[in-house]
Amino acid sequence: MGVYDGVMKNEQLSLTLQGLGLGEKEAGVYIALLEMGRGTVAQIARKAGLNRTTGYDILDSLVNKGLVNISGKEPKSEYAAEPPEAVVVYLKKEVGTAEERISKAETLLPELRAIATTQNRPRIKFYEGADGLKNVYEDTLSSTEPIRAYANVDDMHKGLPNYFPAYYKRRAGKGIAIRAIVPKTPIGIERGAHDVEEKREIAFVSPDKYYFSPEINIYDNKVMIASWKEKLGVIIESAEIADAMKKIYELAWAEAKRLDAELHK
Repeated sequence: MGVYDGVMKNEQLSLTLQGLGLGEKEAGVYIALLEMGRGTVAQIARKAGLNRTTGYDILDSLVNKGLVNISGKEPKSEYAAEPPEAVVVYLKKEVGTAEERISKAETLLPELRAIATTQNRPRIKFYEGADGLKNVYEDTLSSTEPIRAYANVDDMHKGLPNYFPAYYKRRAGKGIAIRAIVPKTPIGIERGAHDVEEKREIAFVSPDKYYFSPEINIYDNKVMIASWKEKLGVIIESAEIADAMKKIYELAWAEAKRLDAELHK
């Protein structure tokens, strides 16, 4: 292999190591040490094209990562690269650390959300198009309580074909129940046949008198609105507004159950 080929190969190795999480200078120093076997800071810095001070910093970082070891005392200290397998060991350790951090972050979410709810102003998020409408429904899967809903099954299934059957299963799988006020159409009745398995209770109302298109979901401190005609999704995050909407819903639910009983007659 010529000098040029060797340089090119080292550059490719450096880029690969950077892609695995090492810094550019860390990758360069590690490769230089693999070639040298061992060396002093001055020798390594010269080989890697760094000044002595930077060399110390980079070597210390690689020692902490378990990729380089040090022997002897200053000013005669020498550094040597750990075997290449050490890169895999380092990455596995990073994965374990990341998973632990994710787990800790998840346990903090309720407290962080509580702070955001009490100290921040109400937040409104807008989503457009089919993907936007999917986004607002995906958010409902974070609910920690039964969802209160006004829903038109006909328009839902037309608006997002093939999305809802799987969504219903995922919602039920998460243990999230739902109560829904629904216009009594053939499609609505068909969906109602799956209420038990999909953890849903429906109160049917007359489609002639109470037909509506947008869906409204109320859960936790949020109000979600999905407009099928305008292809627009909205999530309002406000404890005060959500509480008011829940109370209004309970009034509507009581009347809807009465109307449902009349329709059955």
